[in-house]
This record gives sequence, structure tokens and C-alpha cells, in this order.
Amino acid sequence: MVLSALAAVSGTVVVSAAARGGSGAELAAALATAADAARGAELYRNCAACHGVDGGGVADGSIPAIAGQPQPVLVKQLIDFRRGARLDIRMEHFADRRHLESPQDIADVAAYTAALRRTTPAGIGSGAELATGSRAWLDSCSGCHGATGQGDAARKLPRLAGQHAGYLERQLLDTADGRRSSMTAIHRKTFKRLSPEQIAGIADYLSRQQ
Repeated sequence: MVLSALAAVSGTVVVSAAARGGSGAELAAALATAADAARGAELYRNCAACHGVDGGGVADGSIPAIAGQPQPVLVKQLIDFRRGARLDIRMEHFADRRHLESPQDIADVAAYTAALRRTTPAGIGSGAELATGSRAWLDSCSGCHGATGQGDAARKLPRLAGQHAGYLERQLLDTADGRRSSMTAIHRKTFKRLSPEQIAGIADYLSRQQ
């Protein structure tokens, strides 16, 4: 049983590593494409089934808000999912070439999503670790992401302000534990030295930003 499980995990790692081989070229192609947001609206219908027509996700953090994310960030995440650099069975399915056939498709749906204005409110944390989290964020993360995590298209930095706290906390913990391999070594090192309370507080703090 253990050997079978290890074999399955090993196989997944090999497949994922192989799948990532052409991601750089595909990313460059999608970012260089003149995006058509109107066409992206048609492609977004598949996304709306989970993320909502406004791109607001689900307040409990089971599905993230994606509306208003910088278009280059959305492009990269879609390619990471289709190449196995990020793992989520739903996203791997909808980012595949049956749904998004070409770099043009990726650019178009990302452009439409980036322009969405969400109405779904953010799911926030309990507030218990808010002060701890705000200090940890300002000390460890704001140098790159800014005081309120607004995002930056030119630097491909995601918008974290207003994201659901449950989703943010899960991503921070996954990165610290090495389960989100697309994150940089700097992110992993930073999050590993933070306590669970600090991570929960960071997620809560960001979820309350506008």
C-alpha cells in the first residue's frame, strides 16, 4: 500500500516536471498576444460556473476571487495549472487545451477577467490575529507587495487586497510546506519562518484591504 502510494506520488512529480517544459514559451506567447476581452467573455462562461459571473469566488475561500487581477498574473496562473506547476483538479481541467486551446485564448479570458468588477464581498478572518498579521505583513512582505497588496501588472504581482482570507491562508501554508511549487524559494523561506498565527493574521489583514 505504502509502495503503491509512493509510486503514484513519484509518477505525478515526473509528469508535472515534464509538463512544465514549455511553459516559458507559452507564457511569452500569451503575454505578447493582443488580447480581445470581448472574445474572452465567451471563454469566461466556463470560469463563471465556479468563480461566479463577477469573478468574486466564494467567501469561505474554497474558490478565490479573480476579478480585477492583473492580466499578466492571470495568464501565468492559467499556464501554471495547465502545465502542472500548480495543482487543482478543477483548474487543471478548465485550463487544458480542450477549453483554452491557444495562447490567444488564455490572453483573451485573462483580459476579460482582469476587467471584471466584483460584487461578492471578501470573506474575512476572525480578527483575533489581525494586529499580529498586519505587523508580519509590513515587516516581511510589503517591500515587494506594498502595504496593502494592491498588485502590479508590470511586475506580475497579484492583487492580494480583498482576497478571501481562507484562500490566502491556505496558499501561504501550502507554500511554506512546499505544496505550491510555483512559488519562489524566497516565498517558501519567508512563510516557513512565520507562525500559524502570523499566517492567519496576514490572510485576515489582506482580506480587509480595498
